[in-house]
Amino acid sequence: MPELSKGGNIVVGSGPVVAELHAVGGTVDLSALLVAADGKVRSDDDLVFYNQPSAESGAVRHLAADAEGPERVEMDPAALPADVDRVVLVGSCDPDDASRTFREVKEVLVRASPLGAEPVHFRPPALTDGERAVLLMELYRRGEAWKLRAIGQGYADGLAGLATDFGIDVAQEESEAPEEPARQPEEPARQPDEVRAVPAAPPMSLRKPPLGKISLDKGGQVSMSLDKADRELVVTATLEWDGGSDERRRRGADLDLYALFVPASKAIRGELAPGTLITPKRKSRPAPDADTAKKGKGADVVYYKRLGSLKNRPFIHLDGDARVPGCETLRIGRPDQQGYVLLCAYSAVSNGFGSFRSFGAKVVVTDGRGSTVTVPLFENTKTRYWVAIALVDFTESDGAAIHHVEAYSGRMTERRPVLHADGTVEMNAGPVEFKRR
Repeated sequence: MPELSKGGNIVVGSGPVVAELHAVGGTVDLSALLVAADGKVRSDDDLVFYNQPSAESGAVRHLAADAEGPERVEMDPAALPADVDRVVLVGSCDPDDASRTFREVKEVLVRASPLGAEPVHFRPPALTDGERAVLLMELYRRGEAWKLRAIGQGYADGLAGLATDFGIDVAQEESEAPEEPARQPEEPARQPDEVRAVPAAPPMSLRKPPLGKISLDKGGQVSMSLDKADRELVVTATLEWDGGSDERRRRGADLDLYALFVPASKAIRGELAPGTLITPKRKSRPAPDADTAKKGKGADVVYYKRLGSLKNRPFIHLDGDARVPGCETLRIGRPDQQGYVLLCAYSAVSNGFGSFRSFGAKVVVTDGRGSTVTVPLFENTKTRYWVAIALVDFTESDGAAIHHVEAYSGRMTERRPVLHADGTVEMNAGPVEFKRR
């Protein structure tokens, strides 16, 4: 398949093109700008992104990551009007968190698939100077045909600065707005036949909407925006399982939800991305809590013997122990006090002989404000007593990142997983504790 270098181009005809965004090590948002020959958008309607997912009656459409694929933009150049000279694809870090840059993103890949042709790949060069947005690729006119060009130009001011340069009127953040709006003069009485001026459209907001209901792919991740100053906000994580087949249910289907956690005061950002599975051989340096892990402790934990508390530390509470198929629910309060929370399931008593997937096990995380993320299991395993399903990373300043982990303990091993202070996960390294009926 063709792979473009920076500045390279290729003819793609005039048929539909689908561009997918793949990123490793950090969350990157994909958007598109419809640009005229003068290098500017014609109006604010020409920015296509999560808050405005379509332009020109669907000629350019933004699609969020879902079961069909990663975040993507669909473009039909034949349906674009003549005054649109090009469609520019943009990658950007979270506009609600100015501390996030492309320095944390290990790899970005744009995969553009023209109808009936091989996909075209472009990997922008590493962005290490504080860039928060990047011009990825553009689809542009050349006579009757259209071509793709790889750009790879970074922007330090993020999507807001980049959009402003292209002529978009972007709303200020609330913290930057004046505390009280200036008093407007009273409107004079309108004279007969006087034409009233049409009020200007409000500036475009880049603040992210709720996620809605999504399901993570294997190894995927998503960011959930949270107001960490909201003391009433509670994130709910539920382990759900239906027991699987009738035979499975007859043999017993007692799964237990464990929450291994690192509070914000102890959480650090390490060399490896949070949620990375490590082994002693892969460690480039000892984790900060490696000694305690060897002694069988590791991170703090909430489970059926230690239900925790929402009113006091750790501000995490488990609702109890369900010994039959159904669910166990964990409530996480005070997100400003949380660092990392690893959601694990233990197959109690003798259930380890059946895979967690065969029990229909999954984790569902919701903020109760319109964002619900399902973390399913994809692997069929046997004689595994532990699975680390998902990591919730609260170290993001504007919310939490939810990582699909799905890591299993060794065969016939009862040792609990360990969550390190940098959010990395180590299997078969924690204490052993048998559940008695």
